[in-house]
Amino acid sequence: MKTTANSALRPAFTIIEILVSVLIISVSIIYVLKIHSSNREQIIYISERNKRALSDSLFLSREVLRHHKEKKSAYDLLERERVKIKELKSREILKKEEREIFIPEEIVIVPPPDVPGPSAVVNEVKLKGEHSSNYWHFRITNL
Repeated sequence: MKTTANSALRPAFTIIEILVSVLIISVSIIYVLKIHSSNREQIIYISERNKRALSDSLFLSREVLRHHKEKKSAYDLLERERVKIKELKSREILKKEEREIFIPEEIVIVPPPDVPGPSAVVNEVKLKGEHSSNYWHFRITNL
């Protein structure tokens, strides 16, 4: 049986071609994992932020405006509003929920001269902590 030089060589990838393809696949996988990790961190942050927003609602009564530059627990604020909490476990949970309260100077909004309209007083409520939050308290003064 006679073989020719062309029939003895079969088409195949060279070692360099294989290394380049492995390198391209590796870089692609690393990029996808980095994006996945970043998205996971953002999802965890948003989830924790939403939980914090729910507990922030305990601090947003009119009573909060009296506590500028103070650290208060949710239990302290609810107790001042005469909310009676009988369950010991509920009290403990509310006492652990603490935020530092900062109330900047109030803003008075009035209509332009010679234009009838309501006036308003606006207070910003800043709750500082792990996930700081800003809220606004509006009060219409003249109708």
